Amino acid sequence: MAKKAKKAVKKVAKKAAKKAAKPAKKKVARKPNAAFMAALTPSATLASVVGAKPLPRTQIIKKIWDYIKKNGLQDKKNRRMINADAKLKEVFGGKGQVSMFDLAKIVSKHVK
Repeated sequence: MAKKAKKAVKKVAKKAAKKAAKPAKKKVARKPNAAFMAALTPSATLASVVGAKPLPRTQIIKKIWDYIKKNGLQDKKNRRMINADAKLKEVFGGKGQVSMFDLAKIVSKHVK
């Protein structure tokens, strides 16, 4: 029994030594992509939802999601679908319901 315990202790010690031998990687802060951070001017129809001042694409999507959640427009059964109200129907090109994965494509049509 003592031999098994000694072997187990040696195995643990070897694993600990291997882990300690690896040099620690330095964490490098990610730089945001400049294309995402460029301010874009929303069209008049999109401005009714997110506001008229220029915003980065990421903030535009975030504001659309805030509007969707505030008004309860996410479909109850299929959470990936967004039901349009009067304002969003104009933004969605007249569609009554769109997929959340199409939001970026829709936004690109409404910004300059």
